[in-house]
Amino acid sequence: MTTPIKTLLLAVVLLFGSSQVGYTQDFAKGFEAFERSDYAAALKELRPLAEQGDARAQTLVGFLYEYGKGVTQDHKEAAKWYRLAAEQGYAMAQFNLGIMYEYGQGVTQDYKEAAKWYRLAAEQGVERAQYHLGNMYRNGHGVTQDNKEAVKWYRLAAEQGVAEAQGNLGASYSYGRGVIQDKVYAHMWYNIAASNGNEVAKENRDLVVEELTPSQLEEATRLARECVKKEYKGC
Repeated sequence: MTTPIKTLLLAVVLLFGSSQVGYTQDFAKGFEAFERSDYAAALKELRPLAEQGDARAQTLVGFLYEYGKGVTQDHKEAAKWYRLAAEQGYAMAQFNLGIMYEYGQGVTQDYKEAAKWYRLAAEQGVERAQYHLGNMYRNGHGVTQDNKEAVKWYRLAAEQGVAEAQGNLGASYSYGRGVIQDKVYAHMWYNIAASNGNEVAKENRDLVVEELTPSQLEEATRLARECVKKEYKGC
């Protein structure tokens, strides 16, 4: 997983947290320091809160350790703080801990543990966790391989705008994995994913075009437009 994706997730961590628990003055100071890239100051403010059990602060401290921001990079320390927040039910920490287990960062690689933490976050609506859980089911990593279950989680993530999940839905329809094979819907989802920046989906969309009649292509394009208008819901 690339740093830009994880950086994007950090913004989600903060938004998710602020909706659950009001900001304290100390947390706000730490957050503001983080926003201005003064990571040492952020850690100074946030670590005492993390030690007192603030799940948001624990998650941010984990992030700082994971990427060596204001502190020496230490994946084990990152995993420790993520776990403390995850065990309190903090969804983004659960997702981040799932990542650590899937890729063996700071912990022994364990797909079963990864799937466990992804599921907990996914059930709270974290779209990237839903996407990763879909991958676990598609590949049979830590769970029994189940294409229908993979499609279920891909669809939930796709409805929240995750381009990779939209592209994987396209593949599911293209090959009939977990759904009835349908090249029109394959093109629709590939097209949507491509419009959201997924280059692999763009390539796959162009390949599927060769398998469609002109009327099918017109239908797929229409469905994609309608799906975008519905914000990817019920497509």
